Amino acid sequence: MTTDSTDTEAGEGEPTAADSTAGDIPDTTEVLILGGGAGGYVAAIKAAQRGLDVTLVERDALGGTCLNTGCIPSKAVIHGADIAHEATTAEELGISASVDVDMEGLIDWKDSVVAQLTGGVEQICQANGVTVVDGTAEFVDDHQARVSTDDGDHTVDFEYAIIATGSRPIELPGFAPDGEYILSSTDILSRSSMPDELLVVGAGYIGMELSTALTKLGTDVTVVEMFDDVLPMYDDEISAVVRQQATDLGVDFQFGEAATEWEQVDDGVVVTTETEDGETSEYAADAALVVAGRQPAPDTVNLSAVDIDPTDDGFIPTDAQGRTPHDHIFAVGDVASEPMLAHTAMYEGAIAAAAIAGDPAAIDTTAVPAAVFTDPEITTVGQTEADAEAAGYTPVVGKIPLAANGRARTTAATDGFVRVVADEPTGRLLGAQMVAPNASELIGELTVAINAGLDLSAITQTIHPHPTLSEAVMEAAADAQGESIHTH
Repeated sequence: MTTDSTDTEAGEGEPTAADSTAGDIPDTTEVLILGGGAGGYVAAIKAAQRGLDVTLVERDALGGTCLNTGCIPSKAVIHGADIAHEATTAEELGISASVDVDMEGLIDWKDSVVAQLTGGVEQICQANGVTVVDGTAEFVDDHQARVSTDDGDHTVDFEYAIIATGSRPIELPGFAPDGEYILSSTDILSRSSMPDELLVVGAGYIGMELSTALTKLGTDVTVVEMFDDVLPMYDDEISAVVRQQATDLGVDFQFGEAATEWEQVDDGVVVTTETEDGETSEYAADAALVVAGRQPAPDTVNLSAVDIDPTDDGFIPTDAQGRTPHDHIFAVGDVASEPMLAHTAMYEGAIAAAAIAGDPAAIDTTAVPAAVFTDPEITTVGQTEADAEAAGYTPVVGKIPLAANGRARTTAATDGFVRVVADEPTGRLLGAQMVAPNASELIGELTVAINAGLDLSAITQTIHPHPTLSEAVMEAAADAQGESIHTH
C-alpha cells in the first residue's frame, strides 16, 4: 500500500480507533483534529503527508458515520437486497428462482466490509505518521484542548485545530430509539433478523433507501411522511419515478401525516399520526424505524471556550478554506455546512489541510454530486433549470428517457431518465439530474465536465461505448443541442 493515498479498501483485520491508541498522547501537536469521520481522517492524512505533526482524536471507530453506521453498511445491505430481488423477479427474462435470505449472514458480510474499510483508514493514518487517540477532545482555550481517554484527561497544546465532529440523527420528540421497538437506521442495519411488519417514519433519502431494501428482503413496509411526497428535496419528476417503483414493490405510503406518539402493544407498536387538520390515524407494526434526517453536532467540543457561536441552523461558520472566525481553527464536513455528504467532508478536509500547510486552496461547491441509492438510483450535480434561471442564465434542458437506451432495455430497467441543464448561448454545462440504474456511477462524467467549465459538445463529441447506460448521458446532452437520435 502506498502512503500517499486516502484509499481505505485495504487493511482487513487492522485495529480501529476504538481498539487502540496508535501512539502516546503528545503534550503538543501542530494540528489537532477533533473527530475521525470522513472529513477528519482525510484532513489528518493530507496534513501528515505535508510534513505536519498531526494528532487525531476519535472516540469510536475511525471513519465516522459513513464507514461504520451509514453509507457503507447501508449500501452493503442494499446490494444484498437487490440480488435477492433480481433473482426472484426475472420471469420476463425466462428465469424463475426462489432464494433463501440468511439475514444473519448478510449482516455478518456487511460487518466484514465495514471492518476492512475502517481498518484500512487506521492503517493509512499510522503509515503517514498520524497519532490516533481513542478518546474525546474539547477546547480549553484557543490553543489548548483537553483529551479524555480511558486512562484519564490529558492537556494538548495545538497550533491549528480542525473540528470534524459530523452530524447526528434528528430525534423526534417521544421517539427516542430503544433498539427494539423504536429503531434508528443504525439499529435496523445491525439486526440479524428483520421485522415482518415495519413502520417507517420519514420518506427522505434514508427512509426511501431502507424502505426499498427491506421490502425486497421480505418486510411489509408502511411509510408515514408529513410532506405530500417522497424525497421532498427533489423535484416531482424525480420523486415520482422512485415512489412508483417503491409502490410496485409493495411499499405503502401515507402522506401528510406526522407521527405524534407511540405505545407498545403485545410484541409490537402502535404509532399515532396526525394531519394538519387534526385527523389522527393509528398504525400497528412489529417496530418503527424513525429516520427524520440529520443535524450538525457542534456541541461536543466546548465551542464557548474559543468564542465560536454556531449559526441558527447549528453549523460552525467557516470561510472558503474552512476557517472559523479564528484563523487557526477550522471546521469541515457536516458540522460546517450543507450539503452534509461524506465526499464533501473529505474534500473540505483536504482543503483545510492544504490551507494549514500554506498551499493555495479554496472550497468550490459548483459541482458537488449527490446520490440516493433507491431503486432506481438518483444523482444530481450543479444547477437545476430553476437554479440556472435564478442565477441569470438562459437555460436549455436536454432529457433522454431510459426507455430509449439499449442497455437499459437489455437489463429490463427502463424506468427513469437523464437530464442535463446548460447555458443556451454558450452551451456550457450547468447541472444534471438523473434517476436511473447505476446513476451514482454515471454522474462522474458530468461532474468533471461542469467542474471544468466544459460545454455540451465535450460530451456529445466524445465517443461513448455501446451499448451502455452512459450513452443516455451523451444523448441528453445531444437533446439539449437539438440533435438527439435517442440511442437504441
